[in-house]
Amino acid sequence: GDVIHRMLTATQYVAPLMANFNPSFSRNSTVQYLDNGTVFVVQWDKVYLQGKEDMGSFTFQAALHSTGRIVFGYKEIPVPVLQISATQHPVKAGLSDAFMILNPSPDVPESRRRTIYEYHRVELDTSKITNMSAVEFTPLPTCLQHQSCEMCVSSELTFNCSWCHVLQR
Repeated sequence: GDVIHRMLTATQYVAPLMANFNPSFSRNSTVQYLDNGTVFVVQWDKVYLQGKEDMGSFTFQAALHSTGRIVFGYKEIPVPVLQISATQHPVKAGLSDAFMILNPSPDVPESRRRTIYEYHRVELDTSKITNMSAVEFTPLPTCLQHQSCEMCVSSELTFNCSWCHVLQR
């Protein structure tokens, strides 16, 4: 993608295993997805690392549940993830989110400077990613889950929430 897209993919991702994979190396390699309305699953099946095909194939998946729960499942991890080179492509596993804002550039009034703010990241310990393993992320409760003023003010969350009558949240 363009520069903006590449910058955002460094800070916005759901990555069971990000590396320099080449799904076109083998006819048996696939990247498939399933969405049944309750869970969205992406599976990388028998994919190989670019230029390191002799290491063997990787099979893993990410399942994003409508409840906010996320599960990374690892079926085949032929080498320790710590041995995967990050020279050609970053090697990451985890979650990250960010947003971009356009600020007026002080030097050129008609142009805008793009600023990306990464506000949260969860990095997995890649030494724990092995054959037949899984990682589960469960969402923490938030103020937005309350559907009434009474539920909000009686909540035991420690976020110092308050009810907004305009938004009804």
